[in-house]
Amino acid sequence: MIAVTGSNGQFGGELCRRLGEAAIGLDLPDFDLTDADGVRQRLSELRPEAIIHAAAYTAVDRAEDEPDRCFAVNVAGTATLAEVARQLGCPLVYISTDYVFGGDATDSEPHREEDAVFPQGVYARSKYEGELRAGAWEKHYIVRTCGLYGRLGPCSPGNFVETMIRLGKQGRPLRVVDDQWCTPSYVPHVAAAVLYLLQSGMYGTFHVVNGGATTWYRFAREIFRQLALDVKIEPITTAEYGAKAPRPAFSVLDTSKYHRFADAPALPHWKDALKEYLQERERGMR
Repeated sequence: MIAVTGSNGQFGGELCRRLGEAAIGLDLPDFDLTDADGVRQRLSELRPEAIIHAAAYTAVDRAEDEPDRCFAVNVAGTATLAEVARQLGCPLVYISTDYVFGGDATDSEPHREEDAVFPQGVYARSKYEGELRAGAWEKHYIVRTCGLYGRLGPCSPGNFVETMIRLGKQGRPLRVVDDQWCTPSYVPHVAAAVLYLLQSGMYGTFHVVNGGATTWYRFAREIFRQLALDVKIEPITTAEYGAKAPRPAFSVLDTSKYHRFADAPALPHWKDALKEYLQERERGMR
């Protein structure tokens, strides 16, 4: 059995669907990462063969006002899971983020796993600190990914694609940031890769995202193109958007380490991944 934290979210939910009866879904309110004793007791009772840690505090801007809460979940909670994994002797998979790389607009080469990090903002720092806690246990996988979108779970706050579709159908002009380079990624592709890595036994840090690179503006424009929606959309800068928390200017991830596995599940180009998501979405709405 494999324990999956954040099982009510879009990524944890996808992992549970793929694992089927082998999954033990763990999420609020019954499983609270800030309750260290409760976490220890629950996992000690379950004695899973592996722990996939997909839960996180992900409200990037709110984290600037709630640093203690953010660190309690993303750092202290991860430390507890690493401690339990060590006691059980089982692997721990920690889902991390491209936000650990700050980057600037002059960057042009995708970041490799061994590149120096530069997390900016409370959320980014908490996720990197979480990496350090997970990495303290030798049987760890740290999987950095980006901009996940997929089937929403009961506790999912939403995703970028659904937000753009909702706003686009309102008929009003949109303004979307065009100076943050990254690779939004489709949940089923990342989930398949994570489960593959878990079975591989090759511990370490891996970058797992769809292929290519884009900005949020260009991603939004492609969403509307594929859906044949006529939406007026204007590119703006991060400074013009005015978010409270800083965002990386360039956080494109190099996936060559993952692709050294000849039989690893594919990570299609982001445009193809988006097409797959929209087709699945259409089928689900019929």
